[in-house]
Amino acid sequence: AEDEIILVEREMKEFWTELKNTYGTEQINQTLALRDSCKESIKVLSEKWSKKLKEGDLMIDKIKEYRNEILQQNKHISESQEHLTEIKSNLNHEEEQKKELTDSIQELKEELTKKKEIISSKNKAAKERVEQLCRSKELFEERLGLEIRRIHDEQLQFIFRHIDHKDPDKPYVFTLSINDQGDYEVTSCTPPLDCIAEFQLKVRETNNFSAFIANIRKAFTALSYK
Repeated sequence: AEDEIILVEREMKEFWTELKNTYGTEQINQTLALRDSCKESIKVLSEKWSKKLKEGDLMIDKIKEYRNEILQQNKHISESQEHLTEIKSNLNHEEEQKKELTDSIQELKEELTKKKEIISSKNKAAKERVEQLCRSKELFEERLGLEIRRIHDEQLQFIFRHIDHKDPDKPYVFTLSINDQGDYEVTSCTPPLDCIAEFQLKVRETNNFSAFIANIRKAFTALSYK
C-alpha cells in the first residue's frame, strides 16, 4: 500500500509539472485543490486499510491462540480418557480377582465341610468299634484270661496272662487302635511277634475280631515254649 502511494505521488508531481508548463495559474490552483483532495482521500484510505491490516493481524493472532487452546484441551481430554480407560480396566481386573477369591473361599468351605463330615464319620465308626470291643471284654476275660484296658488316644491295651506255665502272672501285651482309614492297627506288642502284621492284615479283610484275638494268644503261647 505504501509503494502504491509513493507511485501515485510521483505521478502527481510529474502531472503537476507538465500542467504548470501548459496551463495558467487558475487551472493550476484547481488542479492543486484536486490533488490535495486526492491526497487526503488516499491518506484516509491508507489509514483505513492500515487499521484493517492491524485488525486482521490481531484476529490471526487470536485464531492461533484459540487453536492452541483447543489443541491443549483436546490433549487434556485424550489423556483423561486414557486415564479413565486405565481405571476402568483396573476395576474390572479387581472385580475378576474378587470373584475368583470368593469362588476359592467357597470351594475351600465346601471342601472343609466334606472333610469334617468324613472325619466325624470315621471318629464315630472308631468309637463304635472301641465300644464293641469293650462290650466283648467280659467274654474275652472269662474265656482267654484276657484283660482289656482303654488308654490314651482311644487305644485299647490287651493283656494276656496264664500263658507261661512257669510264670502264670507274666503279662503278654499288645495295643490296638483304629487308624484314619477306619482299620485295626497294632501299635505295640510285648514280647514282639513276627506274625503280628499277618494277623493285622487278616482281621482287616475278614473283620473277625474274635479269631484275631485267639490267633495272637496262640502265638504268645507258642512263643512261651521256645
